[in-house]
Amino acid sequence: MKPETIVARIMALPEVVEAPHFEARSFRVGGKIFATMPPDDEHLHVLVDADVARAAAGADPVACEELWWGKQLAGVRVRMSAIHSSTLAPLLEAAWRRRAPKRLLAIRDGRP
Repeated sequence: MKPETIVARIMALPEVVEAPHFEARSFRVGGKIFATMPPDDEHLHVLVDADVARAAAGADPVACEELWWGKQLAGVRVRMSAIHSSTLAPLLEAAWRRRAPKRLLAIRDGRP
């Protein structure tokens, strides 16, 4: 997928804003980062739970690898040129849901 296509998918999620994060682009909901795009235009870092990261890396090792932050498994490093939308969409949703405020989750899930 092309970077601009991926950014469009990210920005389509509710209340997402883009902001710089050091040399990378960051994508935030409720002020919290759930994805970053390094300046290489080749990768996307998606911040998901460890079990989701392991599953993604195991299911599609060409496009996804575990993203470690020190000794903590922080998410998935996605190779944008190799990822399919059917793999990326649930990763983005999981990362967004992990950081979204409860009121947004309720709206997204159709709850009052």
